[in-house]
Amino acid sequence: MIHQPKRILSFDGGGIRGIFSLQIAARIEQMFRDEYDRPDLVLADVIDLFAGTSTGAIIASFLAWGASVAEVEALYTSRGKQMFARQNPLLPWRRLNSKYRAEDIAGFFRTQFTDDDGTPALLGSPKLKKLLLVVMRNATTGAPWPISSNPRALFNEPSLANCNLRIPLWQLLRASTAAPTFFPPEEIRIGDEKFLFIDGGVTPYNNPALLAVLMATLPGYRLEWPTGRDALHVISIGTGGHRTRLLKQLPQKTYLWDALGFVVPTLIDDAAINQDTLCRVLGDCVHGSQLDSEIGSLGAPTLLTAAEQKFTYARYNCMMDSKEVGNPMTPSELELDNLQALQRLKGIGRDYAAREVQREHLYSRALS
Repeated sequence: MIHQPKRILSFDGGGIRGIFSLQIAARIEQMFRDEYDRPDLVLADVIDLFAGTSTGAIIASFLAWGASVAEVEALYTSRGKQMFARQNPLLPWRRLNSKYRAEDIAGFFRTQFTDDDGTPALLGSPKLKKLLLVVMRNATTGAPWPISSNPRALFNEPSLANCNLRIPLWQLLRASTAAPTFFPPEEIRIGDEKFLFIDGGVTPYNNPALLAVLMATLPGYRLEWPTGRDALHVISIGTGGHRTRLLKQLPQKTYLWDALGFVVPTLIDDAAINQDTLCRVLGDCVHGSQLDSEIGSLGAPTLLTAAEQKFTYARYNCMMDSKEVGNPMTPSELELDNLQALQRLKGIGRDYAAREVQREHLYSRALS
């Protein structure tokens, strides 16, 4: 085990665009391998808490399980069709429920996360090498549900009938990835109650970086890690941003389906940017692209002095519909389930990682 200041690695949601995130994670993994002269090093050797929403929850779970980034990427490219298996065309009424079959992606998760005896691994499985945070939405209670493997968490007490640590890991991933219209909700029994869960992207935490910081440091979550630039390092990885626009210019030509296709993606994108902004305000931002033309990238101390900053922070993401990626990607290319875009997303991610991810981003800057 390599001992470091506490590190959090966070992954946004974004469907198949998770392949972009994996290129950034691969470069970070290689930098640590070079740093410690260990070609077999995996990120679970140097990261203390993995956090993820939706596709980010899949990545975070595999990495917390001890997989290498290359192993996770191989699953994305080889099992993408299994994860996005369309409903049976002979049963057209099922299409009214969801575009894809829940049983296929659920089966994939079940086969990947098992304990040594072959039974489904639970959130409290000892095979999870590091702490894991998965974000989903409880559609029954109407609240975001961030669930972690922290054994000291309030609802993880083994004596509780509804102890969260007894939830199968595959079900948490099915729930966190249950994007409305793409997959049906996932029903999970917790104690004597049943709840319906949907995609964690339908919460303010499609970018779960700040939520992970709060869970690691606030007393109520019972981890209480120390804060400070030298004590806590946060790396947040996006799936490639894009601006959601109303293409119709005249109000009388903007129809209901235009608004429905605009509102939800806009709220998800804006919430992710808001979480990123708050991380840059609270932490020392060693890397991050411009937030907007008025406040820039917030790379210098803002409301807090260097001594007051709570963590060191690096954010990796790029605008996929801009010249930043060369030939801008179109809205259809950026659909969450566009398997045809895998290779292009991979290439964009590899180029971005080589250009933007630097060794100094993985460590705190000295206090002046």
